[in-house]
Amino acid sequence: QVQLVESGGGLVQPGGSLRLSCAASGSILSIYAMGWYRQAPGNQREMVAVITTDGSLKYADSVKGRFTISADNAKNTVNLQMISLKPDDTAVYYCYADLIEQRARKNYWGQGTQVTVSS
Repeated sequence: QVQLVESGGGLVQPGGSLRLSCAASGSILSIYAMGWYRQAPGNQREMVAVITTDGSLKYADSVKGRFTISADNAKNTVNLQMISLKPDDTAVYYCYADLIEQRARKNYWGQGTQVTVSS
């Protein structure tokens, strides 16, 4: 069984910064990609940023230039540094991993961490 554990959410004022972290643990043979998605009330879950193990990056247009994703492949962790936060960034942020577990390729999700941007 694989677990993704997130940390770092919270309440921040507009223009502020937050850093989210996620650690994957369990019977992981290899990881193809890790990333972050978010879901605001009434909205569908959307991709925020994804990083592959070969270093390829993908960002949602709405966060380009403000969010930076990074990963430590040796530790199976992924981070999301968020700056210049806006009220529209308010959502539950979910960690995501595309990995091989016991010879099967699977997708896993964390439990989610709330990010609230408000004055």
